[in-house]
Amino acid sequence: MFTTRPELSGTFGMVASTHWLASASGMSMLERGGNAFDAAAAAAFVLQVVEPHLNGPGGEAPIILHTASGETSVIAGQGPAPQAASIAYYRDLGLDLVPGTGQLAACVPGAVDAWLTLLERYGSMSLPDVLEPAIGYARHGYPVLPSISRTIDTVAELFTTHWPTSAQVYLRDGAAPAPGSRLANPVLADTYDLLVRAARSTRGREAGVAAAREVFYRGYVAETIGRFATQAIHDVTGTAHVGLLTADDLASWRAPVEEPQAFDYRNYRVLKTGPWGQGPVFLQQLALLTGFDLDGMDPDGPDFVHTVIEAAKLAFADREAYYGDPDFVDVPLKSLLSADYNDARRELIDDVASGELRPGSPDGRTPRLPEIAAGMGSGAGTGEPTVLRSDLGAEPSIEPSGRTRGDTCHLDVVDAAGNLVSATPSGSWLQSSPVIPELGFGLSTRAQMFWLTEGLPASLAPGKRPRTTLTPSMAFRDGAPYLAFGTPGGDQQDQWSLHFFLRHVHSGQNLQEAVDAPAFHSTHFPSSFWPRDAHPRQLIVESRFPVSTIDELRRRGHDVVVADPWSLGRLSAVARDDFLRAAANPRGMQGYAVGR
Repeated sequence: MFTTRPELSGTFGMVASTHWLASASGMSMLERGGNAFDAAAAAAFVLQVVEPHLNGPGGEAPIILHTASGETSVIAGQGPAPQAASIAYYRDLGLDLVPGTGQLAACVPGAVDAWLTLLERYGSMSLPDVLEPAIGYARHGYPVLPSISRTIDTVAELFTTHWPTSAQVYLRDGAAPAPGSRLANPVLADTYDLLVRAARSTRGREAGVAAAREVFYRGYVAETIGRFATQAIHDVTGTAHVGLLTADDLASWRAPVEEPQAFDYRNYRVLKTGPWGQGPVFLQQLALLTGFDLDGMDPDGPDFVHTVIEAAKLAFADREAYYGDPDFVDVPLKSLLSADYNDARRELIDDVASGELRPGSPDGRTPRLPEIAAGMGSGAGTGEPTVLRSDLGAEPSIEPSGRTRGDTCHLDVVDAAGNLVSATPSGSWLQSSPVIPELGFGLSTRAQMFWLTEGLPASLAPGKRPRTTLTPSMAFRDGAPYLAFGTPGGDQQDQWSLHFFLRHVHSGQNLQEAVDAPAFHSTHFPSSFWPRDAHPRQLIVESRFPVSTIDELRRRGHDVVVADPWSLGRLSAVARDDFLRAAANPRGMQGYAVGR
């Protein structure tokens, strides 16, 4: 099979990510004697600098890790809603959705503590060493990606009119910086330097990390965030609102370290985050697909695409009906992954594309869906989106063409000792929250994923985690840690990464072949992003699929939208068998794997 680049193989270490500077920075930690956890943290902090339209220090970072000593854990780097956040508060403002931009969507920043926890528990290098590359790029500049330039150009008028602190950082004479030009953020470098100085003021590596955490979550950074949140900021509603996030919200939170969720598929055990994210929907799709002969299907053919998409619709319907923060919601995950439940659900898949949102009834429960699902009956599927409110714009998501309006990052690392990391940092997008002038970054807007309807699993509540779309992946093979992988892409993450996995397992494609293969996804179910639109029966496929496949999918009732040939997904992966292996996505011309 043709690939855009080779699958890398070696024996020393591999780093793959959505930006070449992050991959190279992570590899530099391995070359200096660090382990996979040091490399992952260094790459992640660089991503905060060089992909500011995709993530930042105010965002979130779910991490799955496996240590050479045998521990497998999830660091749940998704911060919760502020303690002052309630459905009544937003309803009193006349809102029926949490706005996708500005102060009202801010949650506790989770990314920094997630990476500090990784370093503190599992790393070997000091925080100053790990932060060195990010500080260098923030202070001295990095090349502007075309996607950064386009994003800034889109919001330049917003910056000039309403968000002057962002204009100071990202505009040049009122315009977006040109692709390939140099862009620096020295104030962000100063913020990282605060953490470095705190780490150097103590004795010992772990104590240094703890001191940096104090500065960010209980010291200057938290206090500055709390003060900024009291300012009224223009958001997507067309009105200025003050925020609810306080310094106390940051002070009272630490990133939990949890057991991963698992499902056994053939000779693989696949590991995901808990149902506070969408991760288990990957496992549910596998549970449904267990009953189909995927080995006998052409992965570019209509049978494969139709079967996988119809299984995705059922799994994501259950996501809408049952997933939420398990600290607040009883999620019937054991039943959702059980053989009996999936044997019955599998019978719903036939040769015709479903236009309904069809959650099941695990343990005899009655599903409760968001209001948006009311328009998704058997007669739905005209191709017109179902929306709650579409008059106010849209938040970062995937357009039907496949082009992103904002997105996420991903990174994977493996070292010679057998340590593995997969992480999906996101949030704190430059286009969604104004720059805090003393810190050089904005806040996350992840609270837009809450519903403002009482009684749903993903309904807003004080201190509750939003049901994030961020979903790193890991898999064991024949009982041994083998594969770390993932992609940006919002609701599409657990579709694109699943197709990668299925091609690798069933078609024998190597990592790079599976990354490069034509991609597809469904937008049938409600989006997790404001304004929460749904497109019943809509199926997005890259134009590299055969015309015969596209025609047959349309005959089966899918509303097929043909996207550009290299437009869907930004996958990366690393693996460990006889060699260490890695691959990264050529789409967008910025993701790279490095290793030796």
